[in-house]
Amino acid sequence: MSHLESFQQLYQRACERKGGPDKLEALLSKPFSDEELTKIGDDRFLAEFTKKVFQSGFVWRVVRNKWPDFERVFFEFNIDKILLMPDEMLESKAQDPSIIRNFNKVKTIRENALMIESVQREHGSFARFVAEWPSSDIVGLWEYLKKHGARLGGNTGPYGLRAVGKDTFLLSEDAKGYFAKREIISGSSTSKRSLKAIQDAFNTLQQQSGRSMQELSQIIAYSVGDNFVQVESVE
Repeated sequence: MSHLESFQQLYQRACERKGGPDKLEALLSKPFSDEELTKIGDDRFLAEFTKKVFQSGFVWRVVRNKWPDFERVFFEFNIDKILLMPDEMLESKAQDPSIIRNFNKVKTIRENALMIESVQREHGSFARFVAEWPSSDIVGLWEYLKKHGARLGGNTGPYGLRAVGKDTFLLSEDAKGYFAKREIISGSSTSKRSLKAIQDAFNTLQQQSGRSMQELSQIIAYSVGDNFVQVESVE
């Protein structure tokens, strides 16, 4: 990690760019504790994954505005009810004008419900499975979602985890630019080699600071680039 700056260097620069420690701290958000995560219903994991799938490559505002109808049409994302839907019902719901009519994305709702139900059988609940996964290997959880879920690769799975409260860093454009500039990664930021290097960097920074991966991710983003505070993406 010879090219990785210390946490103190990153924090100082972020403070300078955001107007001081108090203003920077006001911008930072914290994840849920493991205990808080285990109390979240598995339906909320399915809902957040679905929301991120539909927001991918689409206008986020439109998805937010239609979300109450998504909740209504898909039984508040009740896992058991979703799994009971026959193909004909799924196709019919995909044509409902109150939601975004994209059948390929609608199909992921049942597919990801199957993934969650499979984890429930082994771990008791999907929430417990996610809570017990160590943030020191968060890229391993990303890989699990990509392999076993539907359309949860790239940033979709990580953004879904962040939205539900799991401690995870995000590979925003600012973060990827930082790691490339510091020569911690080269080429694709999503290659196994790059992801390991990034995870190792975050683990080092966490050891130095005691901060969550979420806070560290935000501090890195705020220390570089032309970033702005947004409603759903704080990096």
